[in-house]
Amino acid sequence: MKKRILILTASFGEGHNSAARGVRDGLARVAPEAAEVEMRDLFAEAYGPVNELVRRSYLGLINSAPRAWGAVYRWLDRKQDFDKEFSRFSRLKDHFAALLDRFQPDVVISTFPTYPNVLRRIEGENPDRFRDCKSVVVVTDSITINAAWYRCAADYFLVANEQSASVLRAVGVAPQKIKVFGFPVSPKFFDFAGSNRVLPSNNSKRRVLYMINAATHGAPDLVRRLVDVGVDLTVTIGRADNLRPAIQAAADGRTAKILGWTDELPRMLYESHVLIGKAGGATVQETIAAGCPMIINHVVAGQEEGNARLIVETNSGVIALSPAEVVTQVQRAFADDAKQWRKWAVNISRLSKPRAALDIAEFLLSI
Repeated sequence: MKKRILILTASFGEGHNSAARGVRDGLARVAPEAAEVEMRDLFAEAYGPVNELVRRSYLGLINSAPRAWGAVYRWLDRKQDFDKEFSRFSRLKDHFAALLDRFQPDVVISTFPTYPNVLRRIEGENPDRFRDCKSVVVVTDSITINAAWYRCAADYFLVANEQSASVLRAVGVAPQKIKVFGFPVSPKFFDFAGSNRVLPSNNSKRRVLYMINAATHGAPDLVRRLVDVGVDLTVTIGRADNLRPAIQAAADGRTAKILGWTDELPRMLYESHVLIGKAGGATVQETIAAGCPMIINHVVAGQEEGNARLIVETNSGVIALSPAEVVTQVQRAFADDAKQWRKWAVNISRLSKPRAALDIAEFLLSI
């Protein structure tokens, strides 16, 4: 009999969706015949246009007013009554209960912190119907882990690294509930894990990947500075096609690849020497999985601070918040036969767990 696994996400930051897709794809890779899997965003389903408005407002707040969001984040971290607060999502609860009735999952995976409390409330109202359903939380942030993630009655908490596991143990989460598998990046990262990255040297190309997904106002200036120092530059603008003319003008006809949305990120990261980008949960964990050192040029207060700390405290990269400082760090990384880059590369490889999604899939099938 197939194990029924329900994966729940929400589009409030790409890390949640990325983790959900990684778990789904890991299950499909490990045992396609052993599990029946559904992946759902119940906030989008329950609240429709209102959810989209809130989502856009949230993304706008964290990018344009990060200090204000930091205050909200710290307020959430101090709360003790998440079960009471989340009970107000009555429409979400109704959608969730109907899905549980129909799908009858053996395991519910939550990559967004609201769901476990709502699940337990539903179970409390139906103690005989869902008592065998396991609740598993995939924590998408590192080190600075908001209390919303762990103030719930989940059976297991899956974290990306030992640093985050230590945080959960320190706040009282039972050690046997904490599992360190790594962040569930796409299994494609494991496919490239045997690739040998050509080492940079004074006589070879230094491949830099710049992912523009925040701090876009300074992006043309940074592109201009990077082409000036002569790196082999690739710039991704995602779906922000309005940025392309300014980026092309900044490159001024010099060699720079400018890409829109792409599903080739695993390959690109394995081929690159340095990633420049924001400290988002998915971005940081994907660059770790690929063993690609990172220069962080944007940090959202709260959840992204821990991701940035992980890179800096393990000496796997650096924070540089202005275009001038980013370029200084790029030059420093590759100077003296790439001495600094080589240190970063060794350190980040120690964190890398490119098969995390596959390990998580095997674990889910075992419980």
